[in-house]
Amino acid sequence: MLSDIFGYDKYTELTSEQQIRGTFCDLAIRVEGKISYLAEVKSAGTSLNDNHLRQAVNYGAHQGIEWVILTNAIEWKIHRIKFSQPIDHEEVYSFDMTNLSARSADDLGKLFMLCREAILSDALTEYHRQAQIMNRYVIAELVQSDAVITTIRREFRRLFPSVKITDDDLKIMLANEVMKRDTIDGDAPKAAKATVKKAAGALAKKAAKAG
Repeated sequence: MLSDIFGYDKYTELTSEQQIRGTFCDLAIRVEGKISYLAEVKSAGTSLNDNHLRQAVNYGAHQGIEWVILTNAIEWKIHRIKFSQPIDHEEVYSFDMTNLSARSADDLGKLFMLCREAILSDALTEYHRQAQIMNRYVIAELVQSDAVITTIRREFRRLFPSVKITDDDLKIMLANEVMKRDTIDGDAPKAAKATVKKAAGALAKKAAKAG
């Protein structure tokens, strides 16, 4: 499949039984002399579980490889290793090979990101960067921003001039009655807040430099 579907040379770019610190990973995908992915491969009848994932992540962490594929040929799970303390990981995306449609641009995109051509264009990293920004946590953070709250208040007053409402009223209502709790509290919302803050800071610096 890696050769016929994803375009790798099975003799020069697919290394089986890649040894890492005395243990072995099922496959290493090496393009232009550099290992781009490690793949932990189970039989088609095997249900993928957390133990399989931990093994694959350990392989990648020891080798300093960011991307790990866990698959049983039907299910494909693509994970990115976070080289933090302790080592962590996140599932970037997954797909079921039997449910893909050749007419779906989204399905074709999922396949393309594992193709040889995608490695050369760094498509998987770009997809991950976009996914970090285009998600419900970042949108929830933006909805609660001062600029959006002010816009909502102005629209409220335009449509309902007799109703008195403040920015604080709107913030409380959004947090307690409109937004889902998991988009406000937890690690993902904190990461979204940091993402928005970083983008706002970069924009302010750019404006100051232009001025």
